[in-house]
Amino acid sequence: METESSTLKTYLPRLLGVIVLLAGAYWGFTAYRHGQQYESTDNAQIEGSTAPVLARVAGYVQDVNVDDYATVKRGQPLLTIDPQEYEVALQQAEADYESTLADIRTAQADIRNAQADLATAQANSRNTQQSLRVTQSNAEVQAARRSKAQTDLQRDQNLFNDQSLTRKQLDDSKNNLDVQERTYRASEEQIALARSQQGVAQAGILKAQAGIQRTQANIQKMQAMLKVKAAAVQNAKLRLGYAKLTAPIDGKIGKKTAVVGQYVQPGQTLMTIVNNSTFWVVANFKETQLENMRVGQDVEIKLDAYPDLDVKGRVASLSESTGAKTALLPPDNASGNFVKITQRVPVKIEILNPDQLKDKLRAGLSVDAAVRVAN
Repeated sequence: METESSTLKTYLPRLLGVIVLLAGAYWGFTAYRHGQQYESTDNAQIEGSTAPVLARVAGYVQDVNVDDYATVKRGQPLLTIDPQEYEVALQQAEADYESTLADIRTAQADIRNAQADLATAQANSRNTQQSLRVTQSNAEVQAARRSKAQTDLQRDQNLFNDQSLTRKQLDDSKNNLDVQERTYRASEEQIALARSQQGVAQAGILKAQAGIQRTQANIQKMQAMLKVKAAAVQNAKLRLGYAKLTAPIDGKIGKKTAVVGQYVQPGQTLMTIVNNSTFWVVANFKETQLENMRVGQDVEIKLDAYPDLDVKGRVASLSESTGAKTALLPPDNASGNFVKITQRVPVKIEILNPDQLKDKLRAGLSVDAAVRVAN
């Protein structure tokens, strides 16, 4: 018994050493084979699309309709900014629009009145032209009568000198000439009056036409103003609508900073919505790991939060630049002192079974990604 015990004590450490050596060799061989077939990195995290909810108008927050991390649908009301100021602005814009519209209608009525005045002036002009023609004809008749009276008087005067005509007959001829002279002068005065009336009628026509043109120009100006007022009404409606914020996408509320009573400014982020239906992984591989990496290769993903969770992926795309090149302050290697640093290139990895993992995936979670680069 003592011999067997001594033998066991002699060979047990050796046996354990052999087992450990074999296990180490197997682990080393497995790690070597894995390293030959996979390129791995722990510099990776889950990414997702987010949509910030921004204030587009200033004001005090009146209502907040969602809780932290709540699920929302696109178009769902999220928050209300006090709309009283924008309601008053809309009423004022609508009143300005109606006022300009009323001015246009009044101007259109003025045009109709001016057109009626123009028609009246044109009728008066036609009447005065007809009257002038009649008066001119009468004047021509009176001129002929006066000429005849002058001839008759000359004849009667010669007869009277020859004592062939009485004094009374000569006086009658003189009176007739005097009457014809006065009638002719009256005709000339009527012609002058008719011409004056025709000038007044023409002036009335020109005045009516100028009034129509002036009113039409005013209407065109007011119509342009009306378009401006209509745009102001639409802008006021938009600003009033901006007081009610709705969800731009489906997802879950992420960071929410808005509280009731808070004064917000245009462009201020009030909350963020995370699209919980689409996730992907961005893994930053060293540049020395990219030699055999191609789009479409399979990827094994391990989440730090769920180490036992089996997540499969596929290389979707490789960035055209390193992470340092697109950083806020990219390095300048021409500054003089240069230290070569291994660069990392972002690689986008598509998750193959996102619907099954929807309740576990979160944007920003750390992961280990291993791309199978060998068949």
